[in-house]
Amino acid sequence: MRITRLAPSPTGALHLGNARTFLINWLLARRGGWKIILRIEDLDGPRIKRGADQLAIADLRWLGLDWDEGPIYQGARILEHADAARRLFFDGKAYACICTRKDVDLAASAPHADDGATVYPGTCRGRFARIDQARRSGGREPTIRFNVDDEHVEFTDAFCGRQRFEMAKLGDFVIEKADRTPAYQLAVVVDDADMGVTDVVRGDDLLDSTPRQILLYRALGLADRIPSYWHVPLVVGPDGRRLAKRHGDTRLASYREAGAPASRILTLLARWCGIENASADTRPIDWVERFDIARVPRQPIVFDPAISI
Repeated sequence: MRITRLAPSPTGALHLGNARTFLINWLLARRGGWKIILRIEDLDGPRIKRGADQLAIADLRWLGLDWDEGPIYQGARILEHADAARRLFFDGKAYACICTRKDVDLAASAPHADDGATVYPGTCRGRFARIDQARRSGGREPTIRFNVDDEHVEFTDAFCGRQRFEMAKLGDFVIEKADRTPAYQLAVVVDDADMGVTDVVRGDDLLDSTPRQILLYRALGLADRIPSYWHVPLVVGPDGRRLAKRHGDTRLASYREAGAPASRILTLLARWCGIENASADTRPIDWVERFDIARVPRQPIVFDPAISI
């Protein structure tokens, strides 16, 4: 059986952009007979909003999106993530790093990615044999970075087509933070592999996460579990930037609390998913047979709150 996951992060409320991606994921799954897992990705401690997990669950139910297993909380799987990080460290595939973000940004030798972001220059690579040695040297807890070789990663995205990434342009990346919580890249690989996830559907802002995750699958001996990836275009504001607070209040909870019927939001989302003539009295389950991933727009959806709802 193919398995996918709806994976909201409780760092804030779900907005229309999140809902559109989740709806595409849900429709793909229900049309294909896949199993759906609800996974709460609650690892970004300082940014977690109290009650945001339950709010996300309520929003999904309001829209009529269900699941077959969960909710499963990533925070309950810290030991599994830590074990994977240690295995990579002791296998020589990761290393302790005492560089701060400021250190990296100020490093004269640091290259830059195509998007202008600073690429880690490998300052601590091969510097410390043990984590406690790095701790004493830096006077603080080190992060753990994955050692990226000068290679390329190719894969075929089920929506975007063939992809090729030069890994030197992405650089060594953090897999465990200084507070000993796992970074996103490692946690999703460990959890997706353990949960048997075969299909990952998400926004294309995460497209360049995929080669990093593929390298982690391989390094952990899990190459046979690499899922199929589907990266769909985002919903953006009139300025072309990813939908956010600067574009106004587009939270599902706000529409729900204001008394807007779910059908009104769903009709808009259906249009964004390539489903034409969706009537206001239908539910997502009524669209399953009509949904065709080939009709999902290939360009970002531009949303102007002043005129779109």
